[in-house]
Amino acid sequence: MTIGADIHVTDRTLTAALVDHLRQAIVAGRFKPGDRLRLTDLRDELGVSLSPLREALMSLSAERLVDVEAQRGFRMPPVSEAALKEITTLRIEFESMALRAAMEHGDLAWESGIAAALHRLLGTGRAPSGSGLQEWESAHRAFHMSLLSACAMPLLLNFCSVLHDHSDRYRRLFLRTHAGDRDVPGEHTRIAELTMARKVDQACALLRQHIARTGVNVRRALTSEPGAAASPSPKPKKPQGRSGRPGSSRTTDRR
Repeated sequence: MTIGADIHVTDRTLTAALVDHLRQAIVAGRFKPGDRLRLTDLRDELGVSLSPLREALMSLSAERLVDVEAQRGFRMPPVSEAALKEITTLRIEFESMALRAAMEHGDLAWESGIAAALHRLLGTGRAPSGSGLQEWESAHRAFHMSLLSACAMPLLLNFCSVLHDHSDRYRRLFLRTHAGDRDVPGEHTRIAELTMARKVDQACALLRQHIARTGVNVRRALTSEPGAAASPSPKPKKPQGRSGRPGSSRTTDRR
């Protein structure tokens, strides 16, 4: 696949396209935990120069989707049961907070967006692999973000989006071959109904259960794979000065 040949506007446009493409590949589980990301291989595959590619990977490192190793380049983050627990806990707290705010501020357009996103999700078959699976994943993410979109807190919404990517990476790495144990379409439908009816406590409680249940299933799959849960954690980074504080340049678009 070539990205560079399709974009002729600005370096910023190219970098943004690379960030989106690489994020999708990471979340989809294309790269294994701990894999080294070789710039020359990615450059040849994507048809771009090294400069925007490095910039894109640095942007993803700010979201902790990529690890930066001093003098050694970029590597995929390891996986661990502790990291999964943190991601799940933060998703539960942040998304329920955002959903509560969205029900307070949301209008008819917001409700219509939820209904449309749910309709698309329910109408998209979840194929085991290939383009059908990617279509479902896209619809699934759009539905979850539509619930929160009226929260009127852009920073919180961005946090939720980043955490959703981390959660999806784990889910797609470890639930790829595991059959579902629940009525997920029914859960999505009920969450949407309660949200649009402004049943605040019930909607938030069901969303929390929905996220927690996924976390439990991923943890079971993670711990059942030999060595997976014992994947080493990255070494602590040295504290950065004021000019080196990490940040994310990502804007929320697109579980």
